[in-house]
Amino acid sequence: MSPTDPPPSSVVAARRRAILLVLGASAAFVVSAALVKAIGPGVPLPQVILFRNAFALPLLLLMVMQAGGLAMLRTRLPWRHAERTFWGLCGMTGAFHGFAHLPLATATALGFTMPLFLTALSVLLLGEKVGWRRWSAVAVGFCGVLVMVRPGFGGAALPVFSVGLVLLGAFGWAMAMLSIRRMGEAGESGVSIVFWFALSSAMVAGLATIPVWVTPTPAQWLMLGGIGFVSAIAQLLMTAAYRRGETTLLAPFEYSGLIWTMLVGILIWAEWPDLFELLGFAVLVGAGLYIWRREVLRAAQR
Repeated sequence: MSPTDPPPSSVVAARRRAILLVLGASAAFVVSAALVKAIGPGVPLPQVILFRNAFALPLLLLMVMQAGGLAMLRTRLPWRHAERTFWGLCGMTGAFHGFAHLPLATATALGFTMPLFLTALSVLLLGEKVGWRRWSAVAVGFCGVLVMVRPGFGGAALPVFSVGLVLLGAFGWAMAMLSIRRMGEAGESGVSIVFWFALSSAMVAGLATIPVWVTPTPAQWLMLGGIGFVSAIAQLLMTAAYRRGETTLLAPFEYSGLIWTMLVGILIWAEWPDLFELLGFAVLVGAGLYIWRREVLRAAQR
């Protein structure tokens, strides 16, 4: 160990804090998802997206000021931000629809198809090389989706439209991740990417609310404010976590969100997952973790 290396005890402590921050961020995202479900169809989806971003802006602005002030928001990539906003809105629309119309744990599990889409898109759009093992994991992961949807079995089969919209949302999140990666490689700061997405998403959603506006009740106003506030807290916790720990260490702990959503769904809405859903959850998470493991091994060989 060189004299400039941090002592092992401080490294372990930093990693422990980072893991706790990821677990806290995952729990906060679940609170936001539960609030979206509690509002349900009573408030149009564009309004939910509007206030999710608008109420998050004050906290994000605080993050901007801590990171260096308004100068951090200068950008040379406006069209990249527009691309990220489009795909991010697609992702948010799919996720929020899923939270409102599917069991929380199921909607969350379907959202974990994002790494599967990202693997395929990295090949098609970035020219990355993916071996047969990761392609097999992608195929197995989507088989997990089929197990959950169980087409042709009837009975308690999940609504195909809602599942499809959530999957399109996961595709949107994957495209947004590619946009973020490209902006990061071009030197754009993380705080700039997060803030401009929240602001531009609020503006687009605000326009979309005009023809469908419904005045929220006092309880709904509280829930809308909670969605924005808790989502911003989750983003801040996740950002702090990845500043303290390696991606390869922290990524698997994001799957804790599935446990939280399952517990919340059971306790509040009595959403007991059946055997098909549990099996689908296991297959999806297993495929995602395998892809993560292959990424770790590939990075270590570089």
